[in-house]
Amino acid sequence: MTAMIDIANAEKTFTMHLQGGVELPVVRCVSFHVEPGECVVLSGPSGAGKSSILKMMFGNYRCDGGRIGIRHQGAMMDLAKAEPRQVLSVRRATIGYVSQFLRAVPRVATIDVVAEPLIANGVARPEAREKAGALLHRLNIPERLWALPPSTFSGGEQQRVNIARGFISDLPILLLDEPTASLDAANRAVVVELIDQKKRQGVAMVAIVHDDEIRRLIADRIVDVTSFAAAA
Repeated sequence: MTAMIDIANAEKTFTMHLQGGVELPVVRCVSFHVEPGECVVLSGPSGAGKSSILKMMFGNYRCDGGRIGIRHQGAMMDLAKAEPRQVLSVRRATIGYVSQFLRAVPRVATIDVVAEPLIANGVARPEAREKAGALLHRLNIPERLWALPPSTFSGGEQQRVNIARGFISDLPILLLDEPTASLDAANRAVVVELIDQKKRQGVAMVAIVHDDEIRRLIADRIVDVTSFAAAA
């Protein structure tokens, strides 16, 4: 099977410019791959570099060395060497990202926040809003709230809006940074179902979860990032 993600010897160091240019190594020799329909969970203690690895895969952090291979439109692209316009193209057509924090335009209705990724890729607004509504309903966001901006919601409600926005697109790769944080048991179960559905659709996923039970339910493989810690 052809890997959707193939990372080899990736590394990241932060330079603290306000502290005399001190360099802070984060991870080194990061190497793993992800096949279609597989969910790989990154494990390790807080500060081990899990989120940094996800951000390198999404192009938020530039790699200092190594390779971030992403299968984009049928060809393997090295995101570590990609130009900004190529990174944007990959995000639009290939990689979805669910972070722990919702970043939405103020005063935009929740249903439009969720529908926006589909509309940006050419889906008609009525169809995009219909799909957004179905996901919001599945994630137990009452219809009376859909016209309100998510900034007015509780933390758990905002996280569910974030999940709906991340899962609405049919992208071949999905990155999940603590998708079940702030959720109750019922909504954690919904997220597990959504992940299982993406697996059946052949989506390659990389996730960070600190809940042992959720990790057990979603992980096909676990990658221990402590072996990549720069201080190891």
